[in-house]
This record gives sequence, C-alpha cells and structure tokens, in this order.
Amino acid sequence: MENGHLPRLDEGAYRGYAIVHWNFSIKDRQTGWLDAEFHFHFREVLLHSLGRQGALCAGYCLMPDHAHLLLLGVDEKCDQREAIRFLRKHTQSDLRRRNCEWQKQPYDNVLREKDRQRFSFEKIAGYIRENPVRAGLVSNWVDWSYTGSMLPGYPEVNFRDADYWDAFWRIYYSKVEGAK
Repeated sequence: MENGHLPRLDEGAYRGYAIVHWNFSIKDRQTGWLDAEFHFHFREVLLHSLGRQGALCAGYCLMPDHAHLLLLGVDEKCDQREAIRFLRKHTQSDLRRRNCEWQKQPYDNVLREKDRQRFSFEKIAGYIRENPVRAGLVSNWVDWSYTGSMLPGYPEVNFRDADYWDAFWRIYYSKVEGAK
C-alpha cells in the first residue's frame, strides 16, 4: 500500500474492453444500510454509469457490508474507473443519510485472458452470486434480493433466468462487434 492507497495497474488496464471484478466495502464494515430502497437507487445509478461508459454488469451482489460487481467494457472508450467513481459518488449521499459511507478505495481484479474465457468468467460470476450463501444469509442465492445484473437496453434479461448466460453472451458479442 502506497500513501494509504491500494496499488493500481496502469490506467489502460481499466479502459476499452477490460473485464474487472470490483469489490468495495462500507467504511469500518458497517451494516444496516442495505434495503430495497438503497438497492433500487443503486440499480438506477449503475444503469447510468454503465450507459455513460459503454459497459455491462454481468453480475453484482450487495452484501450487508460490501458490494461486488463484474463489469465488462463494450466500447473502446469505456473507462471502468470512471464508471466506478460515478457509481460511488452518486450512491454515497444515500449511504450518508444512513450514517455510513463507502470505504475510501475499492479493490479490483482485472481479469487476465484465461479468466475471460466463458467457463472461467461464469465461475467468477458464480462466486459473486454465491456470496450470501457463503455468509449464511440464504440457502440459495436466488433468494437474495440484492443481486442481479445490468445490461443497458435489455431490461428483460434476468440474472436468475436459466437462459441468462446465453442471452448475456449474445448481447456482449453483438455490442463488442458493433463497437468495432
């Protein structure tokens, strides 16, 4: 840790067609902020953030003291660091009304080529969606209300549907090919 900041890759690692697993915590791992109202606001801001940057969220999970997001750039101009800054900035005021805030800096894992392959990628998304099961909050991840995906322009695609991954990959490849 340098100057109180987590080390970061070069800015280019977060741009264009990057795929990043983001994880950010609530300061001091405080709980009590997560409810349906916050989730609704989070989804609205996430939609705007993704739309502004040309990205998709293959899956996210809001936990009582942290959040996971799996983002994919679908435009060469995408800047995921900007997308995350926008999301955190525009959800911070809602958190402050609940007497908490995001931890200073999120953790990220930029996926390498081997982790970008369909099977490996879906395994990472599975890890994200299984968080509430591992934490003992639910016995089946589909019962956790605060998980989902966000594919701007495709409100009918649901993370809980059996054909989600087929739809997701079809959308992803059409967006990437359309952007080139």
